[in-house]
Amino acid sequence: MRKPDSPRWRFGAATMALATAFAVAACGSNADNSAAPATAGPHSAHAGGSSAPPQPLRAGERFADLKMPEAYTPAPPAGGGTDEYRCQVIDPGLTKAQFLTGTQVMPENLDIAHHAIVYAVRPDKAALVRAQDAKVPGPGWQCFGGTGVKGADVEDDEPGATWVDTWTPGATETLFTQDIGFKLEPGTLIIFQMHYNLLTTDGKPAGPDRSAVRLRLTDGTPQTRELDTFPLDAPTELPCLPDESGPLCDRAASIADVTKRFGAETGETADRQVEECGQSAPKPGNTQTCDHKVEEPMTLFAGFGHMHWLGRAIKVELNPGKPNAKVVLDVPQFDFDNQRLQKLPSPVDIGPGDTLRVTCTHDAGLRKQLPQLRKLPPRYVVWGDGTSDEMCAGIMTVSPRKS
Repeated sequence: MRKPDSPRWRFGAATMALATAFAVAACGSNADNSAAPATAGPHSAHAGGSSAPPQPLRAGERFADLKMPEAYTPAPPAGGGTDEYRCQVIDPGLTKAQFLTGTQVMPENLDIAHHAIVYAVRPDKAALVRAQDAKVPGPGWQCFGGTGVKGADVEDDEPGATWVDTWTPGATETLFTQDIGFKLEPGTLIIFQMHYNLLTTDGKPAGPDRSAVRLRLTDGTPQTRELDTFPLDAPTELPCLPDESGPLCDRAASIADVTKRFGAETGETADRQVEECGQSAPKPGNTQTCDHKVEEPMTLFAGFGHMHWLGRAIKVELNPGKPNAKVVLDVPQFDFDNQRLQKLPSPVDIGPGDTLRVTCTHDAGLRKQLPQLRKLPPRYVVWGDGTSDEMCAGIMTVSPRKS
């Protein structure tokens, strides 16, 4: 993830909409899409909770019910732990462009269904996904934080996939109620990521799962507005705790490790963010901030915050310190497994001359509490894709508008 004026996050990039483009539907629905505070820490082990029936179809709409191609029985990862992230690819069979006006995840094995993410993959990246699926034995492949397919992910230089929905237990159908939608081109593929939590089974397999997702599609109208996203990132410069030590507690060594695991493009992100956010040098600490200048006229509808397991809080402010300042996104208790949309009380028009500030707080102390991180060596945490790395991104749902 990068600033909007970079190649990876240029505003208006093809099909880059993440979860907000899908979930902004709730701005006019009765669904409770406020960010629920974590009740058992930022990586809680909630499970269960079935999805409510969908709202009736409206004029011109149809449902596309998509089930995982194969049932999958999750098992504890080889390295230990009780969480598995599994991706499967589903072909919705689109032969013409459609607008996505609603979505609903329908989990089958509620005992272990922790949360789900639905990705849409651009048609020109479909071959990469097919190849990934073919080379891994069994249904689907392991994935975390994305699709797990280089070149067809949401965090690539040229994003090849869109994060279109997130499901957590108890979530209802996400529904657009205005003449707006997310455009899916013919040949689009769906990647369905399920997070299975095996705590309820004492780390033992808990039977198969073949979950499904229901898409609400329509041809749209000449007036249908396409949604886009305005992503706002800040550096992650989280040092080791005073009682921690080790080779990776050195910032340069940690960046070298990120580079080794994810490549030079990701490894360069930490230093680039410091420069782009106007800082002369990194400022180690729990809380980081960055101001983003708005270059194009647009309307804010909603947003959500994205961090990893060490995230505590995230906030996005419009024109901080000015008379028209306001908070447009506030997640005071971040939960990695409940990255829910927050709708704005009313749409907000912004444009050149405005500033959006994103602020994130991380907590290195959580490393000692979370089973997924407890056995890993201490590190100076910078931006990266892995479980031991972090991110800070406020993802705002927007619609371009004329000046």
